[in-house]
Amino acid sequence: MTQFPAVRTPGRSGPVRLGERAARTLVSELARINDPKVALLVGAAPESAVLAAAIEAMLPGDTLTVVPAERVSATALREHVSAQGRWVADRVRVVDALAEAEPAAVVIAAEALTGTADEARLAIDALTKYLAVGAVLSVATPVARTAGAAAELDRQGALHGVGEDLLLRNSPPVRVYRLRFAPADAACAERLAPAYRPSSVPLSRDMHIDSNGVAAAGIALGLAALARLTRPKSKIWLLPALAAAPVAAFFRDPERDVPEDPSAVVAAADGRVLSVQRLHDERFGDGEFLRIAVFLSVLDVHVNRSPVAGKVVDYFVADGGFVNAMKPDAEHNVAAYTVLDTTRGAVVVAQRTGLIARRIVQRAPIGTLLARGERFGLIRFGSRTDVYLPADAAEPLVGPNDKVIGGASVIARWR
Repeated sequence: MTQFPAVRTPGRSGPVRLGERAARTLVSELARINDPKVALLVGAAPESAVLAAAIEAMLPGDTLTVVPAERVSATALREHVSAQGRWVADRVRVVDALAEAEPAAVVIAAEALTGTADEARLAIDALTKYLAVGAVLSVATPVARTAGAAAELDRQGALHGVGEDLLLRNSPPVRVYRLRFAPADAACAERLAPAYRPSSVPLSRDMHIDSNGVAAAGIALGLAALARLTRPKSKIWLLPALAAAPVAAFFRDPERDVPEDPSAVVAAADGRVLSVQRLHDERFGDGEFLRIAVFLSVLDVHVNRSPVAGKVVDYFVADGGFVNAMKPDAEHNVAAYTVLDTTRGAVVVAQRTGLIARRIVQRAPIGTLLARGERFGLIRFGSRTDVYLPADAAEPLVGPNDKVIGGASVIARWR
């Protein structure tokens, strides 16, 4: 039996179900590390979606140690692993107890943590002993009925967190936390692939809709239903009903092929280049910066991506106005600044509001490692995105009026 503390919600007869989407989110750190690595999965069962997702995420050179859940025998789990074929059996080792495991680059709890804050703390402490330096612990907790566990994970996240995701489509809804208990060097980001984010709903293999778009379209359809119910003889309900599809389309989130060239700096958003200039900005340091400003029309994709691989070391919002993002006065619009530490120096991405855009979404907390081309936020309804690069380290490859594609177009190259 595993020595991992059994943490349950009082009154529940068994562990919380973690579906395929939650499982993929839990193993996202395993999937994005390109180097050969050791992973540890705790509390697994043969039918576990998390076990299946972890095996699918493994790359050649990876090894996975699996600790069975309390109700599962190690023998049954070994038989299940062996049935997956030689490739899996050679790389997945099932142990009888957590004490037999070795430190890993990624530690994943296959069962959701529930119960009190003290119980959750015991569970987290038991798992952190098996984290290698700079490793990540991935755990989930139900959104409802687990205030104690959630509070403890929020506390841990505030101290060491590298991200969290809310999965409303799981039954019950859960929140997935990715926690790091030792600093990670910015250079580590260069060995990462863009992370899987459950903040979008897949329409096809290559096209998603961001969760903000799903919510906005849902509100529009709700207004249409309400108008139809309250004024059945009027056609006014058609206005919000017809608006639902265009609103959802605004939040489209297509897959992009990110260049593999380590010297490439990619566009942070889709749009048209407004300006390329050298300037000083004391907020980011004493050196000179190369700033590439891109205007996003309402027809462009508004999901923002990291132009380089780096570590988020600062984030702040500057107050201002809401003038047309194409005008020079947009310099003084409300803007959110994400500061990245990279091996080439500080890189800053500014998400600026515009005449229509009034809402900035940033999903990369301080401490997060972002791969080049990785999604980290969006701006609603027309805006501008600026990338600041160390001027002496980068050479621009675009000019005013050039059209760029976020995550795919190379806008500059490291010297």
